Amino acid sequence: MSSRNVGWRDAGVRGFIGGVLLLNSAALQDRPLLALAVGFIGLIFIGTALFRTCPVYTLLHINSGT
Repeated sequence: MSSRNVGWRDAGVRGFIGGVLLLNSAALQDRPLLALAVGFIGLIFIGTALFRTCPVYTLLHINSGT
């Protein structure tokens, strides 16, 4: 199991950006593939905010949780 490497400020920003991306994906109904991609990225941001673990941070040895 991965350790937490996303701090609370970083998680808050990720959660906010993820929510904005999800709202924007709902507004992109005339371009369904773009809406799907934006929504998927939004879900990734929200997931990393909730679990406070980012695989990219793990690969780059970044830890904003300290």
